Amino acid sequence: MNGSGCKPICCPPQYCVRDFYAQRTIPVIQPIVTINRQNIVDVPQYFYQPITRNVVVNQGFQGQGVQGQGYTNRLFF
Repeated sequence: MNGSGCKPICCPPQYCVRDFYAQRTIPVIQPIVTINRQNIVDVPQYFYQPITRNVVVNQGFQGQGVQGQGYTNRLFF
C-alpha cells in the first residue's frame, strides 16, 4: 500500500490500435469477346442485252414535186 493507506484504483486498460495495410493481388478475369460482323450491302450490277430489230420502210411513190423535189414516205427520218 502507498503511504496514505488507500487502495489504488486499477482502471481497465485502454487500447491504441495502429492499422497497417499490405497489398495483396487478386486476379480478376474479364473476358473480352471480339465479334467480326460481315454486313451484306446490295450493289446493282447491270448486264446489257442487245436487241436488234429489222424494220422495213416503204419509200412509197417517187414522183416529181415542186422545183425538182421528190415525194417520199419517210417514216423514221
